[in-house]
Amino acid sequence: MNNEVNDSTEHKYLPMTSIMSGKGQEVISDIYCFTNQIVNVCFVGEPEKNNDWVLIDTGMPQSSNRLIEAIIDRFGEHNKPKAIVLTHGHFDHVGAVVDLVEKWGVPVYAHAAELSFLTGKESYPEPDGSVEGGLVAKMSPMFPNEPINLGKHVEALPSDGSVPFMSSWRWIHTPGHSPGHISLFRDEDKSLIAGDAFVTVRQDSLYKVIMQEKEINGPPRYLTTDWDAAKDSVKKLEALKPVFAVTGHGHPISGKELSEGLTKLLTEFDRIAVPDYGRFVNRKH
Repeated sequence: MNNEVNDSTEHKYLPMTSIMSGKGQEVISDIYCFTNQIVNVCFVGEPEKNNDWVLIDTGMPQSSNRLIEAIIDRFGEHNKPKAIVLTHGHFDHVGAVVDLVEKWGVPVYAHAAELSFLTGKESYPEPDGSVEGGLVAKMSPMFPNEPINLGKHVEALPSDGSVPFMSSWRWIHTPGHSPGHISLFRDEDKSLIAGDAFVTVRQDSLYKVIMQEKEINGPPRYLTTDWDAAKDSVKKLEALKPVFAVTGHGHPISGKELSEGLTKLLTEFDRIAVPDYGRFVNRKH
């Protein structure tokens, strides 16, 4: 398998962390949010059902050992997931995926529009260090943008919106932050795994990233390339009226705090989310 896959982030450990790093939280009985440095991954499945679960995203580069330890704590030894589902292919969401595929041999699923970034064919645009924002935004040019290569181990999610091994969930195309970004939604209890379509921390501010100050905000500015699409994606998710949400960065959020925060974000998206300037900003006023 080593000849079939390639990890462009293999030697690119980034010493960024937050006060939540290494901690996990059971959002509801079958959704567990684990913070890997500055990014959240989700384990979806009941612990007592052993390996009947799915991993959503894989965190930062060089983090597979920390992630496996968290999985053992949650599910016990030798309980690999049925599959890995990626909300998108940015470095902080695919950092451990090559190592985990080599270890487990499980399938990986992503939106068809992300596959070129996951099979070594295309790099993302370089992060925009000129974008309006805090110190993380200024540091962003050092972040990897090269594609990883999962070869035949990654495939497109079914076009009907279903999610393999997650029978009660559906995927929703939420582009803007990346072309094939997806979010996951379960209608029966209105649970949402949003990826980076919106986040609950101001991701371009180093202080807020470290301290994990909670506030609903748009997708991370330095990697978002289409702000019109990003706004449309928030509109899709707000219309679902989610009760719980886990985002790619920041604390899980629920209830009134979630509903009012999403409504405010959508209503004031241009002010709250869209930067005043940057390489991918096309202000209409």
